[in-house]
Amino acid sequence: MSEEKARVLVVDDDPDLLDLVQRSLSAYGFEVLTHTSALGVSNLVRSVEPDFVLIDVNFPALKGDKVVNLARQYALPKTKFILYSASDESKLRSLALASGADGYISKSVQGEELAQRLRAFHLKPRPPTPTPAPTS
Repeated sequence: MSEEKARVLVVDDDPDLLDLVQRSLSAYGFEVLTHTSALGVSNLVRSVEPDFVLIDVNFPALKGDKVVNLARQYALPKTKFILYSASDESKLRSLALASGADGYISKSVQGEELAQRLRAFHLKPRPPTPTPAPTS
């Protein structure tokens, strides 16, 4: 990350969590934008050009792992999509691999540790896009 603040778009339907993450990451030098719905993420990704999209996977209308596939089409190549959920870690790992997300972070991770993990994701190369299994 350069001298500029890294821009993080946090997408979750819990306004209290959004506030906590925004205050926490801002304190560690990130520019944080929040959104309370899985709907409209593609437009936000295109307009605000975030470095990271930290997205919950449990939305009523559209699951976060599906949003990754949709929003990635409109994102800059540098944008990292990270699933952010209280779900079981093995489920998150599988969802991240299947959706083409760059990784996952448990919602139990907050503060300095969350900031450190985001910085570590910035350094990691993007995993290859999953290819659909051949049909017989």
